[in-house]
Amino acid sequence: MYVTFQPDTLRASLAPLAAMQPLSQQGQAYQRFYGLDLPECKVRAQSWLGRFDVAGYEVVGQVWRPRAPIATLFLLHGFYDHMGLYRHVVDWALERGFAVVSCDLPGHGLSSGERASILDFAHYQRVLEALFSEVRSLDLPQPWHLLGQSTGGAIVVDHLLNKGQDSPAQGQVILLAPLVRPRAWAWSKLSYRLLKPFVKGIARRFSENTNDPTFLPFLQADPLQPQRLPTAWVGALIKWVGCIEAAPGSLRTPLIVQGQADMTVDWPHNLSVLKHKFANPQVLLLPEARHHLANELPAIRARYFDFLDQHFG
Repeated sequence: MYVTFQPDTLRASLAPLAAMQPLSQQGQAYQRFYGLDLPECKVRAQSWLGRFDVAGYEVVGQVWRPRAPIATLFLLHGFYDHMGLYRHVVDWALERGFAVVSCDLPGHGLSSGERASILDFAHYQRVLEALFSEVRSLDLPQPWHLLGQSTGGAIVVDHLLNKGQDSPAQGQVILLAPLVRPRAWAWSKLSYRLLKPFVKGIARRFSENTNDPTFLPFLQADPLQPQRLPTAWVGALIKWVGCIEAAPGSLRTPLIVQGQADMTVDWPHNLSVLKHKFANPQVLLLPEARHHLANELPAIRARYFDFLDQHFG
């Protein structure tokens, strides 16, 4: 797989996100590589990359704005992921007339930071708040909708449970295979305690997390994929799970899409927690779907996009 952009060089060349800097040749190459130029999208959109500083990180964000947007969708990716893997979601949102805003989390994609690591999940909340601030300066339209996949879903859940009705994003909330606890949680905690004194991380194991046979080979060749699981991230997750399961509830009503063949998160437990925390969440279960719903087979994506469309009216 031929790569025509250099992540560190591209990040260093970027202006602030609010400056709406036109895409450079490297920026265009990045978008083409991941299909983010959306050649088959029916809606043409202005798109740009930019960076902003938060919590000691240089975070890279991206905006797609159709000619006359009617709302704004904030898209938060999962662990090990980055913005480049979400073209299908961006396409769906643009065809609904939404502007789309996303960023690579610290340690992921084009953003700075130790790969896939974080010391505290509170840093993710600071990134989301900073992204809100960036978008205010761009004057993108309300309502603001939130969409998070896996760890991105965890960030959205954390935000809603702690901000409540004070969240600036008062539109719909979409959670794709949201993380509360990962699968085999007890074993994960035990492994962390045993390994923490001796290692800073272990080699990542790539797994088949969609039914699309082309997705895993793409991930394995993706230059932005982290190759290790840092023990610091697991420690931050352990701390976060305790806080989130003890957090007060919310009156928000999220739309939750969950694959029942998901082998990454403990989805039965997670759904139980989320049904307790939120007011009447609407849940779509997909029996054959695996974890990475944003890159599932077209027929599976069509089913959950139809479900979302019904709730957007």
